[in-house]
Formats: sequence, C-alpha cells, structure tokens
Amino acid sequence: MRFHKIVLQGVLAAALTACSAAATGQGIRLEQVQLPPGFRIQIYARNVPGARSMTLSSRGTLFVGTRQIGRVYAVRDKDNDGKADEVSIISEGLNFPNGVAFRGNSLYVAEIDRVLKYKKIESRLANPPPPAVVIDNLPSDLHHGWKFIRFGPDGFIYIPVGAPCNICAPPAPYASILRFSPGGGSWEVFAHGVRNSVGFDWHPKTKELWFTDNGRDFLGDNRPPDELNRAPKKGLHFGYPYCHGRSISDPKFGFGKDCRRFIPPAMELGPHVASLGMRFYTGRMFPPEYHGQIFIAEHGSWNRSIPIGYRVRLVRLEKGRAISYEDFAKGWLVGGRAWGRPVDIQQMPDGAILVSDDFAGAIYRISYHK
Repeated sequence: MRFHKIVLQGVLAAALTACSAAATGQGIRLEQVQLPPGFRIQIYARNVPGARSMTLSSRGTLFVGTRQIGRVYAVRDKDNDGKADEVSIISEGLNFPNGVAFRGNSLYVAEIDRVLKYKKIESRLANPPPPAVVIDNLPSDLHHGWKFIRFGPDGFIYIPVGAPCNICAPPAPYASILRFSPGGGSWEVFAHGVRNSVGFDWHPKTKELWFTDNGRDFLGDNRPPDELNRAPKKGLHFGYPYCHGRSISDPKFGFGKDCRRFIPPAMELGPHVASLGMRFYTGRMFPPEYHGQIFIAEHGSWNRSIPIGYRVRLVRLEKGRAISYEDFAKGWLVGGRAWGRPVDIQQMPDGAILVSDDFAGAIYRISYHK
C-alpha cells in the first residue's frame, strides 16, 4: 500500500508541475536541444497542456491525448507553414485519455477502462458529437492503467494492458498487448510478458509489431534496461515478471525460470529512461540513413539518483535487426533538471516529425534542411 501511495503522489506532483509549466507558457528552451547537423527544432504548438499520444487524420488534423489533464485536443496547421494555427478541446473530463487513433473518419480515444469513438469528428470540431463506446471491459487499475492505442495493418485495434504493480505476476489480460476486432467485440492476447508498453509501431516492410517496454523499478540505478521488442507473431512471451532485459533474473519471481525460454529484447535501452512513443521513419525529408529507422521518445527517469532520458533516441536497423542505439535529440535535461519530457513521435506528410511534451505542454516539429 505504501508503494502505491508513493507512486500516486509522484504522478500527481508531476501532473501539477506540468500543468503549471504549461499554463504559464514558460520554461521552453529549444536552444538547449542538440540535433545532428542539418536538423532544426521549432515549436509546432505551445498551448497543449499535458500533451501525450498523437495521431494524424487524413485531412491533416493532429489529435492529442493527455493523462491527468483529462482532455483530448485537435491541433490544426491551416496554412501548412509548419506551425499550428489552432488548438481546440475535443473533449474533457475523461478518465486518463492517453491513447488516440484515427481510422476512416473517426477518432478513437482510449481511457483507462474503455475506448470511445467520435464519428465524423473533423466536420464537427467546433461542436463534437457525443462518443460511442467501442470497448468497455478494460481493467480499471490506475497503476500503469493509461492506455496506448493503434490500428494494426490487419485492421485490428491493439491496446496494451500494463501490470498493475511494479513487480507481480498478474493474471491475463494484465502485462500484455491485446488485439481487438475492429468493432471492439472479441479480443485475444497478442503478446505476453509485457510490463508496461506505451508505444508501438509496425515495420513498414515486414508488418511486424515492434514496441517499447518499461523495465521494473528498485533493482538499482542501472538495472534493468528498458526494452525495444519485436513480435513477428502472436503468442510470444517477453519475460515479465520472471526475466528482464536479455538475462536478468528477477529476485522474487525468477527462481527456477530459464531466461532463454523468453523472447529477448531486440535492443536493450537505457535503465529507467521511460521509453514511450516510437515510430519507424518512412518519410523522405530526412537523409537516406534515417529511412526505415526507429525514433523513440524517452520520458525520463523518476527514481534514479542521476536522472537520464528526457530525449529522443534513434535505433538503427540492419537487415531487420537492431544494431545501435544513439542520441538523436537531447537537451530537455540540463544540469540534472528537466524542463521538458518527450512522450510520443508522429511523422507528418512532409516527412518532418512531431514530438509531444506533457511537462512543457507543447509539441515540437523537427525538420531537416540541407
């Protein structure tokens, strides 16, 4: 019980700080952000308190979910100059509406325990329709309860259900990624042993699912790593709560378990960096060496003696294998203090990428210029 109180207090404190930073509009220091030569970062939208997961409609409206703020935003760049002209609230008072996805002409919003559908939303941004409930049987636990949501290449809805704890052995559907039929009726577990994924994408050629997963806490500053995982088919087990990273046996649940029985991560990421949104880059604005590579937003550590994360990193692939893990954009953490926390990545039609920041209440645009 004490651990849950500590976590909840930390979550609420972070929410209040983020709200304060976003409300004042102060603290954004883009001059601190370091990028490879030729890249540039600018503010795409400033007044988006708690900005988390993003999705883009076919008509160019960016929809943004939040967590504690309880809102969903519509962000529009009407004149296509790379800066938003309008930020409006689609809905508020929702239950941690972190996840958003767009399909057809409808916006899907994932709350903690259900998924809502706003039909024909773009024709009614000024007067949004009441949503229909698509899924209403998700677990309601607050701990790792906020949901990410996306439609896969198969047309199914993918939703992770985090473990309701730091470390435990919960029953299904916890600690997994679920796959729902498009109408939200039947479901199955697509991936097992996933502690807390808040971001995934499909390889543009193989259509295989890749996802980030946050490692457990309280094994020290440098263990275990966060993970980037690859799930080429359903039914695979990625180790939680028995094993972490490639070979770290859990001191409580790992006894008698052979870590070689589980699927190892495609890449071990930084310890406690809170790896969240990830995207394969499929645009043409960036140089060829970035095509088909993975960008990951690292929200940043909360329980490490020396903070790390608070950056966007790049995982390079070669012949379908992850071969390196390196900085792409860093500078949200300065002198051990963070002024921003990246959450999600969204590629735009022109090939630029957007990065959401729930701490500063902003969305940034990263572009490349020869």
